[in-house]
Amino acid sequence: MNLSNAAVAQHAHWQAVCQVHDLVADSGVVVWLEGEQVALFYLPNQEQALYAVDNRDPRSGANIIGRGLIGSIGGELMVAAPLYKQHFSLHSGRCLEDPQQALRVWPVRMRGDAVELAML
Repeated sequence: MNLSNAAVAQHAHWQAVCQVHDLVADSGVVVWLEGEQVALFYLPNQEQALYAVDNRDPRSGANIIGRGLIGSIGGELMVAAPLYKQHFSLHSGRCLEDPQQALRVWPVRMRGDAVELAML
């Protein structure tokens, strides 16, 4: 969890969305949270192992971000949207190619066997 998430963690309501065994290493899975699809990315070899971003691609409108390819550009972890290949930061949700586009980012954590998202 990064420092900005640490501040949120103290006052947030956390909701369990899946179990650790539901995650796929170095890939995405999609969970449902209060009417929204959230893409979870599990990167066990990174300092921060879990990332949670909106599953809806802002350019195409399709719910496909969880199927995107994970990589790094300029040292920043990114996910490439499957249809138009734009790159989104897993940390901030910003789009590298188009500053008008961004994905919502949720604080996420593992607590025991549960994966939890902060309800903001």
